[in-house]
Amino acid sequence: MSQTVGQSLELYYVDGRPDGMVTAEMFNWTGHVLTAPRTQIQAALGRSEAGYTGVYLLLGETEEGQPLAYVGEGEDISSRIRSHDVKRDWWTTAVLVTATANRLNKAHAKYLESRLIEVARRVGRTPLENGPQPARPSLSEADIAKMEAFLENLLMVLPAVRVDLFVQSARPPVKPRTETAPDPKSEAVRFTLDLKKHGITATAFYLDGELVVESGSRARIHWTGEPNSSYEKLHNELVRAGVLAPQGGHCVFTQNYAFKSPSAAAAVIKGRNSNGLTSWRLEGSGLTYKEWEAQELDAQVEALI
Repeated sequence: MSQTVGQSLELYYVDGRPDGMVTAEMFNWTGHVLTAPRTQIQAALGRSEAGYTGVYLLLGETEEGQPLAYVGEGEDISSRIRSHDVKRDWWTTAVLVTATANRLNKAHAKYLESRLIEVARRVGRTPLENGPQPARPSLSEADIAKMEAFLENLLMVLPAVRVDLFVQSARPPVKPRTETAPDPKSEAVRFTLDLKKHGITATAFYLDGELVVESGSRARIHWTGEPNSSYEKLHNELVRAGVLAPQGGHCVFTQNYAFKSPSAAAAVIKGRNSNGLTSWRLEGSGLTYKEWEAQELDAQVEALI
């Protein structure tokens, strides 16, 4: 089994503010990412890399508060964004993706645009304002390999600058942990969450640092907790993306979905803010997630002594 190799990422806050322009680069990658709020777009487009060939993202919300994005490409990104600044009034952030020394050409940019649209629509996290899927340009086998490698690194960099529309949270099913399993580390620890009052049961597995709610688990169909919370937005996003599908008086997970925290998973399922550390219980033992986590940490400490 291949071992995951870590990557080093460098973020530079251009004006010393975390909410201003940010550049992102990765060691041994020719790509360059610049994010800028709309209020600083004039300064961003005045930078040299803004005149390079590449792809760009426009991120924002509709009047109804729903997320929206647009993926584009151009031989001179600055001129393309200036035209969109006039035509589109919904976006609040621009992301410019280029390569050092302006190494991308028009065909490279069109290939990356097509692939980014493809990935974003497959993930389904954020709707795109783009029209039909653009065709990929004809590239040599070597150029396709280079662009796929470029894309792989780009999709690793973008979440670091808070661009998550390409983050895939769906996960494949796994086998339950068994005492006879030859490699216990490759098997999952399972948890359950019951909301008996509403006839809701959910199951999840913990694997590789993620809590993944399993396909077929049930959740509340409507959010009943504090309005406008981040978890309400997540619940609505999953319904919109088809991860949660209405079924009778509740919703059903249509796929395995990885959450960033036990509380996020519990809140989406219960339809209100919830402490996931106490809501989730270890399958077959009744231990809460918090108690299981404490046991795991104690065992880790003992192993180091």
